[in-house]
Amino acid sequence: MTDMIGQVGHASDLFSKFDDIIAMREDLLASGVEDPFNLVMERVLSPTVAVCNGRETILLGTYNYMGMTFDPEVVAAGKDALDRFGSGTTGSRVLNGTYIGHRQVEDALREFYAMDHAMVFSTGYQANLGIIATIAGKGDYIVLDIDSHASIWDGCKMGDAEVVPFKHNDIDAMERRLRRIPDGAGKLVVLEGVYSMLGDIAPLKEMIAVAKKYGAMVLVDEAHSMGFMGPNGRGVAEDQGVLDQVDFVIGTFSKSVGTVGGFCVSNHPKFEVLRLVCRPYVFTASLPPSVVATAATSIRKLMHGKNKRAHLWENSRVLHKGLKDRGFQLGTDEPQSAIIAVLMPDLEKGAAMWEALLHEGLYVNLARPPATPANMTLLRCSLCAEHSAEQVKAVIGMFERAGKATGIIG
Repeated sequence: MTDMIGQVGHASDLFSKFDDIIAMREDLLASGVEDPFNLVMERVLSPTVAVCNGRETILLGTYNYMGMTFDPEVVAAGKDALDRFGSGTTGSRVLNGTYIGHRQVEDALREFYAMDHAMVFSTGYQANLGIIATIAGKGDYIVLDIDSHASIWDGCKMGDAEVVPFKHNDIDAMERRLRRIPDGAGKLVVLEGVYSMLGDIAPLKEMIAVAKKYGAMVLVDEAHSMGFMGPNGRGVAEDQGVLDQVDFVIGTFSKSVGTVGGFCVSNHPKFEVLRLVCRPYVFTASLPPSVVATAATSIRKLMHGKNKRAHLWENSRVLHKGLKDRGFQLGTDEPQSAIIAVLMPDLEKGAAMWEALLHEGLYVNLARPPATPANMTLLRCSLCAEHSAEQVKAVIGMFERAGKATGIIG
């Protein structure tokens, strides 16, 4: 036995596949820049301001689109549920993990979307993972945008369906893929309302028409549009008048709702069976009572968020124009959402700009490949309905000073 073990040789390093990323991070930190992927918020003062590294900082990278994290009624609901039900459920939804609050947040979602069914997951990532992997399996086909979120790709892989990607937002390319799928095969088209890196929206009206032409079901991830896009805040599908043609809407509580969790809503008559067959739902502990209480309260308040939505759109228009006028290259020609992406020449310049902004008192997201499309490095700004007009004006000045100091703009 000893001789056999001796002949095996050296064990392989399972971490060697990450060597390029390790080297990238080491090179970045060796340049003296603060670690852009390890920021600590020491105190959070409001939806738009925190203390970071001892410095009061405007938050422009939190996805807190509607500013619900400090809403008094939302916070009070969470405190009350914590007192009444304790800190957690310690169980799956199909066992001991369904409390009255879980039913109430699903009721709120059904009312918000005016749909028959709602199913809540412990994260938005799990919502995509669970729904996609369960409804599209071996022998089925998933047609999806090449820029889809990692959770969508992972759901495809877990379900073992045939995955057919198409060029970003290309309607003709999507149709060509659908045309090649064998007759009678199960087909699911997966789209996003707002794509999180560049903040651009999908032409859902045209894409859904094509999907239905070829007999495909449609799932739309509205994570970055729920709450502020559409007349009732239901997302891009509502805004484009095609929500009634969407089979499944996926969303998250960690953006506009202001807490954590994920969900799927649908009118499919057989939808409830997913509670018994969806593994990321069945085998995961349910959300704590305080979380679902804050989510339900927030969702019901978002139903009446017309004024907040209008202010958020005004913030987006002002910031987009201000940055564009000062010479920054942006991810979209016009503001399409609450996300504004500022393109950087490379990672080194992007990190320098990120740090310069942090020293100005502004936090944004530094995004890099492989998370970004086309190997881009960008600074991603996500606006909030609680940003004041004065804060947005200050942000534009911070970008201008940092941009000139780093040579991004002249």
